[in-house]
Amino acid sequence: MSRRMQRDAVVVGGGVVGAACALALADAGLQVALVEAGTPARWSREQPDLRVFAFAPDNAALLESLGVWKDILATRAQPYRHMRVWDAAGGGELHFDADTLARRELGWIIEHDLLAERLQTAANRAGVEYFQPASVNGLEQRDDSVRLTLESGETIDARIAIAADGANSTLRSLAGIEAPTHDYGQRGVVAYVETEEPHQLTAWQRFLPSGPLAFLPVDAECRSSIVWSLPDVEAERILALDDEAFGVELTNAFGARLGAVRPVSRRVAFPLRRQLAKTQIERRVLVLGDAAHVVHPLAGQGVNLGLRDVAALRDEMREAKRLGRDFDAPHRLQRWARARRSDNVVSSYAFETINRVYSNDALLPTMLRGHALTAANALVPLRNALWRHAAGT
Repeated sequence: MSRRMQRDAVVVGGGVVGAACALALADAGLQVALVEAGTPARWSREQPDLRVFAFAPDNAALLESLGVWKDILATRAQPYRHMRVWDAAGGGELHFDADTLARRELGWIIEHDLLAERLQTAANRAGVEYFQPASVNGLEQRDDSVRLTLESGETIDARIAIAADGANSTLRSLAGIEAPTHDYGQRGVVAYVETEEPHQLTAWQRFLPSGPLAFLPVDAECRSSIVWSLPDVEAERILALDDEAFGVELTNAFGARLGAVRPVSRRVAFPLRRQLAKTQIERRVLVLGDAAHVVHPLAGQGVNLGLRDVAALRDEMREAKRLGRDFDAPHRLQRWARARRSDNVVSSYAFETINRVYSNDALLPTMLRGHALTAANALVPLRNALWRHAAGT
């Protein structure tokens, strides 16, 4: 079977980044199809998704321009006004404050399923053609178009194809793009917890020799989502503890900063690694989101980097339309790919370097790193520049 009409773009992968990409391209005036192997996302108010994002202001602006941000804010998005980072080995701390940065909030903590559901619904409403559930098993690249073959035998023709199907991207592999992986030998343990004292609308991060521990506020009082980076063996031990023992371990690891910690959900862990595609373009196949870059979660930038890929691509499409030029001109697509890969590679290695420096007990780094946080906090232009980079502003 074949649907002979040629689309402008076909996006493979309907998660947060893929659905946002399809919606953004439709918003830019393109005819878009989306291929997604799974079933539509379903968010539950009663059963919060363990996967949460620290959402940056520039991506909130992107979603606002796409007409979905107001709904997400009204449903469940917890703003935070402060961020505090300190080292368990001593020294000062780095403090970001919304008031001193002339903002109402620094960012928002939002569940994955809520974002995915709202973006998928909006993309459908915007006229994006869905193939779901459907999987890609073939790719043919031509001079002026691509053809994707689905497992059903159906084919989809488009001027460009976009791989947004995650770290194990099928479309990226079919395009022949390599994505070397470096395993950190760590896992991120995630769960919801309640603390004895209010979290103060603050995103907290403490560096430990075993890896960073983050507390992200998910309500207005005492409930947080934790992300605890641990060596593989230690993560297995932590996962096997009962709730009471886990709460004690977590309280001690956090230095009892907010009093006693009590788990209020199940715990899961995911492997931590760096994975960077060697290029974000191969002829007419573009790669973005986790298909292009998987980074360490310590800065909470994974989904933010993916949505910046989307925003930059939409800007290129809009510029082409304004000038009356071909949106799929090779020089235009290459320019997008070079700029985004440069930013993603720099960000990935920056996060990795921070993790290496702070997640060890070697004498020299231990002596210096607490003072580095103190110095960064004291130098207001540096502190503000660090926040602007993280916020995408």
